[in-house]
Amino acid sequence: MDKKWGEALGLMVHGIYVLTTSCQDEVNGMIASWVSQLSFDPPLVAVAVHPNRYSHRLIEKSRAFALHTISRDQKDFLKLFKGPDPAAKFTSLRWSKGVTGAPLLSDCLAYVDCRVKTTLSPGNHTLFIGEVVDGGIVSHGVPLSTLDYEGVYTGEK
Repeated sequence: MDKKWGEALGLMVHGIYVLTTSCQDEVNGMIASWVSQLSFDPPLVAVAVHPNRYSHRLIEKSRAFALHTISRDQKDFLKLFKGPDPAAKFTSLRWSKGVTGAPLLSDCLAYVDCRVKTTLSPGNHTLFIGEVVDGGIVSHGVPLSTLDYEGVYTGEK
């Protein structure tokens, strides 16, 4: 990677979200920062997921995912989604199944529950474009962003 443009990309500000997905008895959650709203009508969001992620396989199979906006005060909450054991991530969490079957976390500011409408592979990540079929505000606070979070995801792996 060219150091100059790589550093410039690292200065782009993104929200920090928790993406959840499931297929049959398998559930997983991961941290996602490459997320964007694409359309209001229909309501569409996009999330970029590396193909080596367990969530990638579950999204491909289930064609669904949920995105959770978390509070700036919840930085430590993200540690739950860094472990290698998908089932262990959910043992201490309160959650329910959404309209799409994706896990909806109780401890967040807001969520959107999405059905995959389109999948693109423009580079080394898959772009899942989801139509929002449900969503809501759970609590109030300031959303967590890359300005509040140590480290930058460069997307190399």
